[in-house]
Amino acid sequence: MTRVDASELVRIRTHHPEAIAEAAARRSHRPLLRPGGRLMIVAADHPARGALAVGNRRLAMANRVDLLERLCLALSRPGVDGVLATADILDDLLLLGALEDRVVVGSMNRGGLAGAAFELDDRFTGHRAEDIARLGFDAGKLLLRVDYEDARSADTLLSAARAVDAMAERRLPLFVEPFICRRRDGRLSNDLTAEAVTRSIAIASGLGGTSAYTWLKLPVTENPDDMARVMETSTLPAVLLGGEIGDDQEGAYEKWRKALRLPTVQGLVVGRSLLYPVDGDVAAAVDTAVGLL
Repeated sequence: MTRVDASELVRIRTHHPEAIAEAAARRSHRPLLRPGGRLMIVAADHPARGALAVGNRRLAMANRVDLLERLCLALSRPGVDGVLATADILDDLLLLGALEDRVVVGSMNRGGLAGAAFELDDRFTGHRAEDIARLGFDAGKLLLRVDYEDARSADTLLSAARAVDAMAERRLPLFVEPFICRRRDGRLSNDLTAEAVTRSIAIASGLGGTSAYTWLKLPVTENPDDMARVMETSTLPAVLLGGEIGDDQEGAYEKWRKALRLPTVQGLVVGRSLLYPVDGDVAAAVDTAVGLL
């Protein structure tokens, strides 16, 4: 595992903050999808929403050096295409030289903090379209959670639509991650039934003035056998999100394997379950996920 020197990162940030932009400018690039390829993206944008837990470890993602080391290891594995993260993490990875010839996806709306009363107010507090273009990153990602009983969802839909427009204007792909949500005992939860995921796809696909650069980032339905029918809702290219898989890693891999056979599914975007696997072996977890493609 790559060793990360926190003091060196702090030194550069303190004395040479321009080094981040310089590293972005000289970064080597690659296509989003190689010919005949599928996408394998490692996600690490959870901390910016205050979502630091992995399983029963409430602050598992709070140690930044540990997270960066895990990310560098994951990015070094064969078949891994890139990373999805917020500016602070991507800036560190730029300084570490870990983003060369990798797909870089900037996370755009992180304002709906996990567990907050305003969690559905998914404001765009992360990358803007102009930031992604300026830094030469390859795509953006936004979270679109809709609760039919919460009026704030209308604001989220409008903000998401304008982000679709802004990214398309720059010919930059945008991964839209939609959910139909509900409050249960004061806690927000995502509805993964076939009908709810179908509705979320239909809503997300119609955002903005064009869907030319829109991708979908979708969960596997609670009954994996429903995925084939659900994915008929749109012709937009899609990637599967990983989410938490608990102790049944093999069961999760089998769900992904089946869904990856569907014609619109182009790859995987997985975070905590690969970076913090139950057995602690990041390389093996990443290699297994890559093998599913």
